[in-house]
Amino acid sequence: MTSKSFVAVATALAVLSATSISLSYGWSAYHDPNCKDNRVAMVHLFEWKWNDIAAECERFLAPMGYCGVQVSPPNEHVIVDGYPWWQRYQPVSYKLESRSGNRQEFINMVERCNNVGIRIYVDAIINHMSGTGRSGKGSGGSDFDADEMHFPAVPYTIADFNGCGGCPACCCINSWTDVAQVRNCRLLGLTDLNQALPGVRQKIAGFLNDLIDIGVAGFRIDAGKHMWPADLKAISELTNDLNTKWFPAGRKAFFFYEVIDLAQVGEVRAQEYTGIGKVTEFRYCIKINDVAGGLWGIHGLYDPGWGMVESTDAFVFVDNHDNQRGHGGGGNVVTYKNPRKYKVAQAVTLGYTYGHPRVMSSYEFTTDGQGPPANGDGSTKDVVINADGSCGNGWVCEHRWQAIAGMASFRKAVANANTIDNQRTEGNKVAFSRGGRGFVAISNEGSWSGTFQTGMPAGRYCNVIRGCPNSNGGCNGAEPVTVNSDGTASVSIADWDNPIFAIHVEAKAGSGSCTGSGGGVEPPPETTTTPGPTQPPRTNSPDREWRRTVVLVRKATAPGQNLFLRGGVDHERCNGNADPDRDPCSVGIRINSLGSGQHYNPYTDWSRGSTKLNWHGAQSAQGSHNGQRAAGVPLVWTTNQQGHPGYQALNSYGDHYWMVDMDVDCGATDNGWFEFKGYVLNGEGWEGNVQQTAQCSGSLGGRPPFSSSNHAARCGAVNVFQFGSGECTIDSL
Repeated sequence: MTSKSFVAVATALAVLSATSISLSYGWSAYHDPNCKDNRVAMVHLFEWKWNDIAAECERFLAPMGYCGVQVSPPNEHVIVDGYPWWQRYQPVSYKLESRSGNRQEFINMVERCNNVGIRIYVDAIINHMSGTGRSGKGSGGSDFDADEMHFPAVPYTIADFNGCGGCPACCCINSWTDVAQVRNCRLLGLTDLNQALPGVRQKIAGFLNDLIDIGVAGFRIDAGKHMWPADLKAISELTNDLNTKWFPAGRKAFFFYEVIDLAQVGEVRAQEYTGIGKVTEFRYCIKINDVAGGLWGIHGLYDPGWGMVESTDAFVFVDNHDNQRGHGGGGNVVTYKNPRKYKVAQAVTLGYTYGHPRVMSSYEFTTDGQGPPANGDGSTKDVVINADGSCGNGWVCEHRWQAIAGMASFRKAVANANTIDNQRTEGNKVAFSRGGRGFVAISNEGSWSGTFQTGMPAGRYCNVIRGCPNSNGGCNGAEPVTVNSDGTASVSIADWDNPIFAIHVEAKAGSGSCTGSGGGVEPPPETTTTPGPTQPPRTNSPDREWRRTVVLVRKATAPGQNLFLRGGVDHERCNGNADPDRDPCSVGIRINSLGSGQHYNPYTDWSRGSTKLNWHGAQSAQGSHNGQRAAGVPLVWTTNQQGHPGYQALNSYGDHYWMVDMDVDCGATDNGWFEFKGYVLNGEGWEGNVQQTAQCSGSLGGRPPFSSSNHAARCGAVNVFQFGSGECTIDSL
């Protein structure tokens, strides 16, 4: 069989080393994470399902200023008894059929996340296939036999793998300073691919290109140190440009390589890979653990004397899925199990200037191999969002902790401010500003109060550690902080569990968002509702013809899910934009009350500030319910069963009819018709395309004067639809 010969490697080692050096210490097209709108912080939604990730992009990550998501390996993988997490790291094929979902669900996730500016980064397993001793069928049903190195679904045969010549008898790695052994022998018994072969390079590049064409923005390359830099460079050069639907023409995928080189005693060095992308700086995990305990050490966070790579090459994190379990250089790291110290570590990581940061989002575990929260059949549990915004079902969701999410918005606001100013260190306390864009103070000694130079413009700001700006002139969780004309502010830290203070220019009091975009998470405003079901009269407007309009959509949903409308006039017939408040393709609305009490509270809360039926989701001043933002125009579950809290007289059709009663600006519609799709919050998200029947039934009936893949409703009527179906009924009010 063909392999990377140890004789050849020994003969050419000096040449290869020289090649490695030539790849180092330089910026490449593969260094750019391709974040949108100055977003920076990435989050690793470890072992999340694709549908859950799509929903999280829309409901939380986008409004809080995150850049993107590192997802678990999407490839087909082995199935191991007990379903440990590491089975995802033993590929069977490059089919997108994994524990997280199938190919279509993956595509849907990538599209939905990109549509709200959140990038997807794939954890790519290209060093190896599954471990020896395993055979049978993978998660996508493909046959394989690792001992025979038989992976027909790729296809790979024995000729595509490294042999054992020059390896120890076990064919494994027993010397971490033997560079050829580290890169050519089997890591933990995993069948080792030979990336020097053109055919192997083409198949790996084909896998990456499939993902790029779908819309992913980049890749974490697992086990990077176990592959030759020259081979990885050749593979990256075979990859396509990113999809121009979401990225500028000519943009290349972001690559960051897993390289663990803590010992610095002759092992593979991270600097060998910096010419082809960023590298994971595992030394940072140890450094930040120390600094989070002793803030006086913040000056030494970057330690080139220990071999740490330069900031522009460093991909940094407090912990990751390996070292939080004691693997991959683990042991001396802080995790979610020490929440106070963890928040401090993340605040420094997201507040300081070193490296490109990623936040870990975990699930609860007690053993190192334990897989994600699972149902009785072994399938992964849904990520449930509790009323307070935390996660349930065994998911930890550190990225949702306000102290961490607030600092993600901070990192976005200071993205182009690359200096540390006004640094003040007092014992185990530190404060600093970022180029006039943001200010942070942290205390490990209990309370800390005083007047600080923030370097920021005069104004009223929100401490994003406590909460985001609301839409009522203030802040959630705390009173606004005033920065004076000379840049000073009175700062007070008094919460032992959250010993951090942070303000930035995009979180001004009353702006409604931690990112200056009106997409922040805020508690529900106070509302007044009318008791019992109501039938408001037609509303007439002096400027345009407003008419009462009702929409009902039948959709059986799971507990915790809610249905919204997104629509207006299709952008194919209207020159629109992406602003939910000012898109000329939107249609003006005024939502009417349908009742009071617990059943109607979400509808009432989400109705506040909803003045436009638009294609983009929540408006800047639109309300929240229990901390969760709206996702469009809200509907409420209704029935025709009298006596049920959801009974509505206009629903003569049955259970599971979600309803909105609103006055509509008919003058903004298309000849009296408007379009929409449903959107399921905490569920599948966007409704798919529908082919509406040519003629709607009902006392009014009718057909729209245009063709569309959306539902089409008549202004001034009762419009009845089925989610995912083209059926329609239009009755008079």
